[in-house]
Order: sequence, then structure tokens, then C-alpha cells
Amino acid sequence: MRILSLAGASALALTAATAMAQDPQLTVFDYAGFELPEYHETYIAEHGVSPTFAFFGDEDEAFQKVTSGFRPDVTHICAGSVNKWTDAGIIEPWDVSRVTWYDDLDANLTGTDTSQGDTYFIPTDWGSTAIIYNPDEVPAEDVASLQVFKDPKYAGRMTVPYNVDDTWALAFLATGTTDIANSTDEQFQAAADWLREVHPNLRTYWTDPAELAQLVATGEILIAWAWNETYPTLVEDGVPVAFQREAVEGSSLWLCGFVNMVNGAGDEDRAYDYLNAFLDPSATVPLVENGYGSANATAMADQISEEDLEAAGMGHIDVPIAAQLPMSQELRERLAEEFELIKSGF
Repeated sequence: MRILSLAGASALALTAATAMAQDPQLTVFDYAGFELPEYHETYIAEHGVSPTFAFFGDEDEAFQKVTSGFRPDVTHICAGSVNKWTDAGIIEPWDVSRVTWYDDLDANLTGTDTSQGDTYFIPTDWGSTAIIYNPDEVPAEDVASLQVFKDPKYAGRMTVPYNVDDTWALAFLATGTTDIANSTDEQFQAAADWLREVHPNLRTYWTDPAELAQLVATGEILIAWAWNETYPTLVEDGVPVAFQREAVEGSSLWLCGFVNMVNGAGDEDRAYDYLNAFLDPSATVPLVENGYGSANATAMADQISEEDLEAAGMGHIDVPIAAQLPMSQELRERLAEEFELIKSGF
């Protein structure tokens, strides 16, 4: 993998000195794992510390918290949630003239309407969701189809995310639908029925990549619907693992980014400093090393090869893709409500 190390002596010293410090003038609301200093080195260089981070398990939890009075300054959400958050009036447009790397963003990501006329969402990171499995115990032919999640042979040894977007992407793909945002009632029902068949086979619903990596490493889980970041992590740890991104029904792509919260309690200038730091070329290699693509297309082209993307589980594939794009608030709430029923056995 042609990855250049950015952890020189000065960077290490900077990280060590600031790892425990938090900037009280900026609160970033995020998934755990995105607080790594190497993702915002230019912010640390300018302000001497990292922002204050608060974490959520999924975006429905995050939405409930911010609508109940929590006041972060920026929040890291995925594209499927943008319309819901915009309609709720809890985010405000970004001033793209203050986004240093805006013109370098991948047009394939910014070309999708996630803004409702204004730029409410700046894409920052993307990746794949597909089947991770233990090749020592699971033949490749068994994971050639997403229907493996219905196979009783692996009952109690499989898991899917505790996450509306990713798990519904799996269900829609498995039942032949790639355009989730425009799905019909019949397609929704087919996906829901499929998930109900899968539910009894699952050992658990995983909530974060660290938990999933541990479940796979210990052998408790043989097959998982997983973000691609888990694949290089397990490879590095010497765990037997393979990543099947070309199941006959397809695989899923996710796209996430930052939204600017209304009435954030911190410094608006620092919100832009943090967003610019996350998109800065200095963050590109660390992101890819941890299994995320950067939305900064120029930096990706300059620093990352196709072999790097393959090693991170993000290379080119030739199967149908379910892209997790913005959906109506009505559809998202319907998916969330049905998901809760399915997880409860109803």
C-alpha cells in the first residue's frame, strides 16, 4: 500500500501534547473514532488543542439529543439524514466562500442535491458497506449473495449494524432495490419482510467498528454487514478476514459530512477552521489508512493510488450500488420506526 507516513517527530510531539486538551470554544458532535488528532492537524496547529468532542451511536440518537436542547457547533452526519435535519430547523447553511477546499470537493459527491437550495451539508468522507467474513470458516461461494444472512447454517454467528441507513441498504439491495430514496411501498415491504427473516439469525446488532472488530477477532462473528474501515483494521491485527464487495445483489456506498448547527454555543469561526482541517490534504492519508475516503478529490488524486483504495476496501466494483443519499423525512421516520419493531421481534 503506497501510504506515506505523516507521523514525524514534530507531529508526534504535537499530538502527545494536545491529546488530552479540548477547546471549549468548539464542540463537535460525532461518531466515536473521528476525534483522532491526525484528522484535524491544521486546527491543532492554529488553536493549540483539539475541539471538544461529544459522541452518539447513531443519527436518530443524535437528532433526539440536539432537538432536546444539546448545543454542539457542528455535527457529523450522513447524507440520508440531511433533509430531516434541515426540515427540523436545527442546521443552517454553510458559507462556501469560507470553505477553503470547496472547489476541490469530488463533483460526484457535491453533484447530489443535499442542500435544498442552500449548502447545508459539506461532504467530507465516504466508504463502502459490504460483507466482512472469516475465510477460514466461510467459503467464498457462501457470501456470493446477500442471502447468506438468511442461511441457518450461520445462525448466531452473524451481525448487522444498529443503524437505520446501513441495515436498510442491505435489505433493499437483497430484495432488488438500489434507489432507496424513491422506493415504493411494495419495495419497502419486501425489504422489511427480508429483515424479519434475517433477525433470528443475528447474534447482535453492532454499534461501533471497535465492537465489530472485537466480535470478528474473537470468532464470535463469522459474517457481518460492515463498513470498509473494519477490513484494514483486522488485516493489520492479523485476523483472518475477507471483504466481499461484489455480492450478486450489489454493495452499498455511504457519504457523510458536516452540518452547521443553529445556535451553537461556540465560536463560528472555529467551526470553519475545523471543517477546513478535516478537508485539508494533511488529513487524506490518515483517513484512508483508517478506511475512509476523503471528499477532497484533488488530495485523493495526489496522494492515494487505486491499490491504496483496494487495500482499504474502497476500490472499483462492477455490481449494483445502493448509494445512501438524502431521503424524505417521512421515509426516514418510517424506516426508523419499522427497524425498531424488527429489532424487538415484531
